[in-house]
Amino acid sequence: MNAADLTLAPTDRAPGAKGRTALPGGSAPRPRAADRLRTLDGLRLLAALMVCLYHFAGKNGEIGASWHQSPSQVFPTLSRAATYGCLGVQFFFVISGFVICMSSWGRSLGDFFRSRVARLYPAYWAALLIVGAASLLLPVVVHPLRSDEFLLNFTMLQQPMGSPRVLGVCWTLWVEMRFYVLFALFVIWRGVTYRRVVIFCILWTLAGPLARVAGLPITDEVVMRDHAPYFIGGLALYLIHRHGSDLLLWGIVGMSFLLGQRYSVTALWHPGMQGDFHRDPHVIQAIVFLSFASVAVVALGWTRWANWRWLTIAGALTYPFYLIHEHLGWFAIRVLHRGFGLGAYPTLALSVTGLLALAWLMHRFVEKPFGPRLKRALVLPAARPAK
Repeated sequence: MNAADLTLAPTDRAPGAKGRTALPGGSAPRPRAADRLRTLDGLRLLAALMVCLYHFAGKNGEIGASWHQSPSQVFPTLSRAATYGCLGVQFFFVISGFVICMSSWGRSLGDFFRSRVARLYPAYWAALLIVGAASLLLPVVVHPLRSDEFLLNFTMLQQPMGSPRVLGVCWTLWVEMRFYVLFALFVIWRGVTYRRVVIFCILWTLAGPLARVAGLPITDEVVMRDHAPYFIGGLALYLIHRHGSDLLLWGIVGMSFLLGQRYSVTALWHPGMQGDFHRDPHVIQAIVFLSFASVAVVALGWTRWANWRWLTIAGALTYPFYLIHEHLGWFAIRVLHRGFGLGAYPTLALSVTGLLALAWLMHRFVEKPFGPRLKRALVLPAARPAK
């Protein structure tokens, strides 16, 4: 998932606005809700649980060793749905585009940088230490890295450096980081406006096919043609939420869906025999559509009624849960299922519940105290008067 930026700020307003936002082109303004979009918090946790289900019941590899057999044999029915859980990552990216556009409105480049660092790194560092310790306790499940490789992971730049990852899911953080840099350089640097976000969406959309034609590794890394449509769709959906619907914005969303579903099908569907797991291309397309549609429903304000406070807790758990669930889940499954002989479904339920509890502890004792401190520490000191 995005997993990626996973923080939601209260719905922002234009400076001086009193609950109403002018539409582009001189249209009449429409009412704006000032409440936190708690439904997005719930969608984020749903995306994380999709990825978790995929890692525990929808793929082979290390998890097969933990169950002592293929998950398709452990969960003959559930595994058929779980294999599509990997699309939770694309769901995350759509949400991330929406949230980054929302949270960066009215912020300076420095504010944006500090908020991203303070949001991402404390829980990430804690997850590295926890999973690193688990790798020493049960290396057959989580293989420990060399000290230089482990330390490099603290930068979050291990993937472009060609080093192994402590956290299997952190490849998505590298994708998110590149999105942040692109959006910061081309939009936030001069101030986020409707016009600049729209131009950015259009140019980034066009850059994807051009990068494919160029076929250069550096352009693929920068443009991220395979992931960009999801972020772009999320950006446009936030503009719809903030400024109201118009044909241009829905055109951007539609184009993003068309490009995104093509990427997902080519990346995740392989015709012919596929071993224990098989994905139907039409189901892949349907899940991608639902990812865009779910955020669109929030953007249109149709979920204001679902403003339950417990969704805020769900949102707070999402990022730490996403970081730790894969390797620690394999660890827990091996101990509970093979060590204590617990049944498959109770093992799955207890593992997920335990990981959510650990995620809450990380949020309460790592993110809440250390995130704000790190953010304050990154503020540049005021210039000293010349002597």
